[in-house]
Amino acid sequence: MSLWLVRHAQPVVEAGVCYGMTDLAADVADTLRAATALAVTVPTGAFLLTSPLQRCDQLAQCLCGLRPDLTCKTDARLVEMNFGCWEGQRWDAIPRAAFDQWMAEFGSHAFGGVETVDALMQRVAAIWDESVQSPGDQVWITHAGVIRAATLIAQGVRQVTRADQWPRDVLAFGECRLLRGG
Repeated sequence: MSLWLVRHAQPVVEAGVCYGMTDLAADVADTLRAATALAVTVPTGAFLLTSPLQRCDQLAQCLCGLRPDLTCKTDARLVEMNFGCWEGQRWDAIPRAAFDQWMAEFGSHAFGGVETVDALMQRVAAIWDESVQSPGDQVWITHAGVIRAATLIAQGVRQVTRADQWPRDVLAFGECRLLRGG
């Protein structure tokens, strides 16, 4: 089994805005570009799981239009982390104290008051465990936070306590990565 992780296309949002699980549309041209590239990249007959947020669903639908051999299902566990009261705010407008507290208690502090990194890791681990048990190749169309969590889980890390444990690298919008092969 191989698992391809795909980040949604460029969302239609001002640069510098914290949008997490806010349901934003993606740029139509960027979605088509990403789907066209993915159509020649992902394996034939792969099972496609997508976040229900429209920026991911747009890419999944576009890709399936180009690749009718792909089976697609929505899974809410693939949504981005919920940043609560900071959703829709500019990152530079979020009080430094709120950000510092999150960094100090990275795994257990709910930045924005809703979801912790621990909770994100748990929901990604649950879908990861199901995926590993499933036959065939899979493609996840999802978000940067989920991709970072899955990267850690693939390395055997199921919990993070410090911000410096969180992967710094992130896929560009519309890009994919083969996370694991089998």
